[in-house]
Amino acid sequence: MGILFDRAAMSFQLDTPNTSYIMQVLEGGYLMHQYWGRRVSGLPAGCLSEGYPAPYKENSDVGGPRSFRLCELRSEFPGFDVTDFRTGAVRITGCDGTEATDFRYKSHEIIQGKTSIPGLPSAFANEREAQMLVIRLCDAASEMEALLWYTVFEKHDVIARHVTLVNRSDGKRQIKSLYSSSLDFAPGAYDLIHFYGTWANERIKERIPVPNAIMNISSNRGTSSHEHNPFVVLCDRKTTEDFGDTYGFNLIYSGCFSAVVEQGAASRPRVLMGLNPDGFSWELQPGERFDSPEAVMVYSCDGLNGMSQVFHRFYREHLINQRWSGKVRPILINNWEATYFNFDREKLMTLAKEAAELGIELFVLDDGWFGKRNWDNSSLGDWVANEKKLGGSMCELSKDIHALGMQFGLWFEPEMVSPDSDLYRAHPDWCLHCAGRTRSTIRNQLVLDLSRDEVVRYIIDSLIKLLSTCKIDYVKWDMNRSLTEVGSEAYPAEKQGEIRHRYILGLYRAMEEITKRFPNVLFESCASGGGRFDPGMLYYMPQIWTSDNTDAVQRLKIQYGTSYAYPSSTMSAHVSAVPNHQMYRSTPLQTRFHAALTGSFGYEMDLNKLTDEEKETIRAQVALYKEDRQLLVSGDFYRIKDPGEENECAWITVSRDKDRALACYFRMMSTMGEQSKYFKLKGLDPDKYYMDKDRRTVYKGDMLMYIGFPVPRLEGDYQSFVVRLSAVNKKEGEKQ
Repeated sequence: MGILFDRAAMSFQLDTPNTSYIMQVLEGGYLMHQYWGRRVSGLPAGCLSEGYPAPYKENSDVGGPRSFRLCELRSEFPGFDVTDFRTGAVRITGCDGTEATDFRYKSHEIIQGKTSIPGLPSAFANEREAQMLVIRLCDAASEMEALLWYTVFEKHDVIARHVTLVNRSDGKRQIKSLYSSSLDFAPGAYDLIHFYGTWANERIKERIPVPNAIMNISSNRGTSSHEHNPFVVLCDRKTTEDFGDTYGFNLIYSGCFSAVVEQGAASRPRVLMGLNPDGFSWELQPGERFDSPEAVMVYSCDGLNGMSQVFHRFYREHLINQRWSGKVRPILINNWEATYFNFDREKLMTLAKEAAELGIELFVLDDGWFGKRNWDNSSLGDWVANEKKLGGSMCELSKDIHALGMQFGLWFEPEMVSPDSDLYRAHPDWCLHCAGRTRSTIRNQLVLDLSRDEVVRYIIDSLIKLLSTCKIDYVKWDMNRSLTEVGSEAYPAEKQGEIRHRYILGLYRAMEEITKRFPNVLFESCASGGGRFDPGMLYYMPQIWTSDNTDAVQRLKIQYGTSYAYPSSTMSAHVSAVPNHQMYRSTPLQTRFHAALTGSFGYEMDLNKLTDEEKETIRAQVALYKEDRQLLVSGDFYRIKDPGEENECAWITVSRDKDRALACYFRMMSTMGEQSKYFKLKGLDPDKYYMDKDRRTVYKGDMLMYIGFPVPRLEGDYQSFVVRLSAVNKKEGEKQ
């Protein structure tokens, strides 16, 4: 790890363990990108500028030397309305109403360690683990200053970037757009991978050649959204899961984002990642600053699996709260699909007792426990337990659950308010709304205005009161609708473009205070399932409800796509009843278990309706998960077979020392004429011997990876099996 500055060449080289990132200041102060890829010892000063038009001197005099055009260069922070006609990283309205921006290098500083970003989640590191480069650019005409922050990490092939804008003028400025990172690639043939979807079908992978066009993968919903994820990948056309140049971009942000991929006729893509400029503006008074969210950039020459593993390890070590990262999670039972709103004390306790007998460790009471909440049309915002429905106080219910040897958890939706609620009747102005317009009620609810301090304070105080009164071990923080009519009575007309971002800042402020106040509570994020599955949420909450769709077959695609950026330990994955409540599909109990096994594991079903045989199966599943969950939380995850492209799906988790592994294999539809086949495992040590713990057979690592594991005969549709491997010494292997 290191940040090097060559004063003679005016170049910066950022080195991670296996990669290098190089920039250079050209004559005139233009900061240009030169290289990002495998680690190099350095480039000679003379070759850095090769390929750029000359001369570099600016001269607009008629008949004078030819001045270069910025559209021919690879800029690190491209402006707007100058000679670069591609999408710019920044737009600012000056006092004269114009928006041309032209930032030039002024100075830089190298800092040991890593600073946080005010009001925003970001990666963390101590002085031994990271270095930061801060490059100061200035736009002379608008008197705006841009600080470009680059962080490199000692053990990870990651570069984290964000931007700070500072108003150095004596008049106000209006930010119209700001991207956290911008990268211009060298000419070449690239593929773009992004992850699209909808409710109950999130993060489905799509891979396409980068077109000669402008592609904007974005969300304007106030959340990172079900439809798109703040994560894109550019890779070589020949890149596979295990080989080839791969570049990943992820934004640590939970609101409206934009990832722009732009390519013209010269086949030089530009990738920008940051805040969505649609509906955004931010007023800066003299001396004020604005900080963008942090973008995480990963390069790997080891294909898509190599890139994913860098993201996974980095997020576990530098983003997720270290109290929970690498820690096994309790197996839970959630009452939602068992009872929905229709429950009483007897139903809850009967379900909890059955769960405890099967070895389940955490009982979660979902929606319907507060106010007059017997359907989704009332009481959000009134976070007071309905003691009549619960047959006593929440504390009494918590004590009874703990007496069974289980932990106790609660569902909340703190960001919402029902029109039929005491909170709304007292404060109708506390929701997002536009004067004179209808307040759209999606799912019979409105969104609280988290740009207002008093609203954020109400949310914080409400949760603190309940979590302080009762023994609560787990909180599911839900958010079930997008933002509409995004206006606030608390701000003047010229600041209404700030409300979407201020909402997210208010949300982060609430989460920061609550999670710090209750460090022993396991928080899980949810947004109608996976509508806010992003690094911003993972900073506060170490796991996220991956999707409201609990169907095992559809979950394979959802979890497969999610794994490209996010560790499997962050994906909450539960076994549910059949026919499935979303897809109406029936799948074997074993397949449902295997599909959920590698995530943060639990059940969503009425256990009392199971046969004795099914209960014994679940008891065995719980025991197996407990045996292997430390591996699943901390191991390296490899994708093997893509369910979006084949009739099969497979993945494997391997311990860092390569002594243990757990592979899952799924075959969707049964076909005629199926023959014996093998599926090749990944990530093992080719020289080690491995015992198949369930079949008591020993294999050598090279055989499992290069020939494969024999697929047993599978009868019927939606079949699966797992392979659990443990390294044995050579003598034990030779005995077999």
